[in-house]
Amino acid sequence: MIIAVRKGFTESFKQQRLLPVSTFMIPSRLQSTVPVVAARIPCRVKVSAGKRYSWCACGHSKKQPFCDGAHKTKAPGIPPVRFTPEKDGHLFLCACKQTGNQPYCDGTHLKVILQDVVKSVKNVFKS
Repeated sequence: MIIAVRKGFTESFKQQRLLPVSTFMIPSRLQSTVPVVAARIPCRVKVSAGKRYSWCACGHSKKQPFCDGAHKTKAPGIPPVRFTPEKDGHLFLCACKQTGNQPYCDGTHLKVILQDVVKSVKNVFKS
């Protein structure tokens, strides 16, 4: 029971039972269906011939450009791309996740950078 006091007036009323808070909670992690841009420029990585790699396609990995399993909870519909290089060397792997030649960079990040610049310029003129 709760008692409320207002300008010398005392009133008592029964406290209503509420549903558990968890009933109304929205999931704290939203699942994405579109890849997230991890970086605006490609990642230069050293690879070994015959070794299997998993390239992060969702953009949520903390070990960019490689997968750390983050897609399992944040973007279950976007699995990593697995690839095996034929020779040792350095590769440029896409970090903007917009490439048409996964997992390799095809220059699409320039389009992403240009979109960012255009958005910034529009915001300057809005204010």
